[in-house]
Amino acid sequence: MQDYTAALKALQSAYNIQQKIFQEGNQAFASTFSLLGRVHRSLKEYSKALSYFEKCLAIDRKALPEKHPHLGIRYSNIGDVHRLMGD
Repeated sequence: MQDYTAALKALQSAYNIQQKIFQEGNQAFASTFSLLGRVHRSLKEYSKALSYFEKCLAIDRKALPEKHPHLGIRYSNIGDVHRLMGD
């Protein structure tokens, strides 16, 4: 069984630490946002998941080359949430 509450708490702690260490938009935030999106998607909190996946994509689009495989993953996550929302 997944402990999503513990996962969210740990990820929020990671985000708080990142805010103290890194400038906004650092690649570390993308990983945290992606994980937050995955947890919220698992909890069926699709609006929150979508928001985190979009934040992740925005960071990656600035930091990565246009054809980087992570961008494909980010778009796939966004598409999956839209599918789950019935869009």
